[in-house]
Amino acid sequence: MKLPFISSLMTAAAIASGTLLTCIPVFSQSAYDSRFIEYPTYNGDDLELTVDASGTHFRLWSPKAQEARVNLYDNGHTGKPYRTLEMKPDPDNGTWNASVPQKLYGKFYTFQINWNGEWKNETPGVWAKAVGVNGKRAAIIDFATTDPQGWQNDKGPKVDNFSDVIVYEMHHRDMSMHPSSGIANKGKFLALTEKGTTSPSGEKTGIDHLKELGITHVHILPSYDYNSVDEANLQNNVYNWGYDPQNYNAPEGSYSTNPSDPATRVREMKEMVKALHDAGIGVIMDVVYNHTAENDGSNFELTAPGYYHRHWDDGRYSDASGCGNETASDLQQMRDYIIKSTKYWADEYHIDGFRFDLMAIHDTETMNQVAAELKKINPSIFVYGEGWTAGDSPLAVERRALKENVSKMTGIAVFSDDIRDAVKGHYTNAADRGFATGKPGQEETVKIGIVAATNHPQVDFSKGNNSKFAYAASPEMIVNYVSCHDDLCLTDKLHHSMEGEPEKNMLEAAKLAQTIVFTSQGTPFMFAGEEVFRDKKGVHNSYNRPDSVNAIDWNNKSKYRDQFDYYKELTALRKAHPAFRMTSAGEIAKNLVFDKIDSAKTPNLISYSLKNHANGDEWEEIKVVFNGASHPQEINIKKGNWLIVAKDGKMAHDASLGATQGGKITLAPYSALILARP
Repeated sequence: MKLPFISSLMTAAAIASGTLLTCIPVFSQSAYDSRFIEYPTYNGDDLELTVDASGTHFRLWSPKAQEARVNLYDNGHTGKPYRTLEMKPDPDNGTWNASVPQKLYGKFYTFQINWNGEWKNETPGVWAKAVGVNGKRAAIIDFATTDPQGWQNDKGPKVDNFSDVIVYEMHHRDMSMHPSSGIANKGKFLALTEKGTTSPSGEKTGIDHLKELGITHVHILPSYDYNSVDEANLQNNVYNWGYDPQNYNAPEGSYSTNPSDPATRVREMKEMVKALHDAGIGVIMDVVYNHTAENDGSNFELTAPGYYHRHWDDGRYSDASGCGNETASDLQQMRDYIIKSTKYWADEYHIDGFRFDLMAIHDTETMNQVAAELKKINPSIFVYGEGWTAGDSPLAVERRALKENVSKMTGIAVFSDDIRDAVKGHYTNAADRGFATGKPGQEETVKIGIVAATNHPQVDFSKGNNSKFAYAASPEMIVNYVSCHDDLCLTDKLHHSMEGEPEKNMLEAAKLAQTIVFTSQGTPFMFAGEEVFRDKKGVHNSYNRPDSVNAIDWNNKSKYRDQFDYYKELTALRKAHPAFRMTSAGEIAKNLVFDKIDSAKTPNLISYSLKNHANGDEWEEIKVVFNGASHPQEINIKKGNWLIVAKDGKMAHDASLGATQGGKITLAPYSALILARP
């Protein structure tokens, strides 16, 4: 997540790396928050709306409210309530209840509580699953009518190991808004349901492009109802990433063809999921439970003031998100909320995975429970997140879901900022180069990424730039990447850091960077459009920039066809060869052997072998060599019959580039050499 309200470089740095957290003092739960521990909690499945044969029933959790009521509306956006229901308290569990004997399908509602003698503003509550325009009123719909044809049999791809997943991070608008996309439903859920779309030169776009590329899962930026886009005035064409949560359990209206119809956004999101599943692609949802778009005006505060957010002892909102507040996952009702909300998306929308924004704001116990409960619904669900915060928190460091604490969690992965910064250069300095662009001294940190931050006898973690110990117990705890929606995308980073060099060098450096990611142990993750050398006009933080900055220009696919073909082959290589997808630290330590290279004398050169038919691979040995230097470098390969998989900027997953007998081989600048011995 890129935070629009960051005011200091130090805070910004904490977002993308856990390195600053070592100097943060350890705090216990604040005295201010501890008063909420005595609140009665409610774990039933009937918050806040149930429609059954006996009518429509409302249940609101607000233990300290003096009164509570439900306002019923005919309209989702305008008009006054046609009826108000006074709610009755259930002090044993802190809830308030009201019912009517009719099924109120097609109606809308809000809650209000009396707090300290004053009626607070109306809210759709925290559990609204369908909403009207701009999410201010909850909608009562029959979800059974929103299921696409064949929905009962819909399911995503089976995942045996997280390391088998290949993640493609995208935003709804980025994929389809450019005139070259050939997509009719631009910027909508339905954009990814359209088959046969092409660029002006006839190249595949949209969902067909994803199938051609060969990724296994799309990670879609926030799709829940967020705050920053006026759904009543979509002609204004406002763009936002969506990291400003409003209603966590209802789809965003601006991505539907009719935001005024609550059922439309639900149905169309399901249609998108089903289309991707039919194409063999899983859907990962970007979730932002760590903060709310508003403080006092949030649905949480209007429902149970003070409870859902963390505070300091003086009553100030704590702000580990850098957005003005942070939620209190360590309090039971908030923990239950996160667990039930993710389960709801997995069950109702068949979501295949969850990417947790600023996951370290949450506690490890909550994250462990989230993963365990999701696995009961679908064992293939993939859970991962950012293992850092954007600032300090009352939550003790040892309890945070930090990347350094990932081994305290089960079934959860974290992003590797180690490989990201070492390969392409540090994200805080646009001009900074990395291993793949000629900067020496990054070799050991790249190796940390290659072994997925697991303990390896040939990796010296004391020389790591961001991490000083092997924090992952398994490669399935690590997501490797060089670029995402945050900060400069890879193309823009290369344009800045390699300024003055020909574009050909940048294209080769991009291939090398992504080859390092895709051949490393762990889960590879790429940013949408990098396979066609997509840029964002040099904008770091494009969260609210127009489509002219963010949209993928699909004309690039023919312009940079060589780049796309390389990425496609890289994806196919990883899928075809389990040696790149080992599942335990022990396997990696045994089968991944680095060649001895004096980095002081020969910088920007890394060479290693995957041996012993690693992880059941058909190839007995795979030799992987990276030359990040701006000049050619030689490597001495042992004599034998080797098939060429990658060399001089070319890649063929079936090793059809020819053969070599080994000996001295010269690597082109910014390139990878991959050889295979059957």
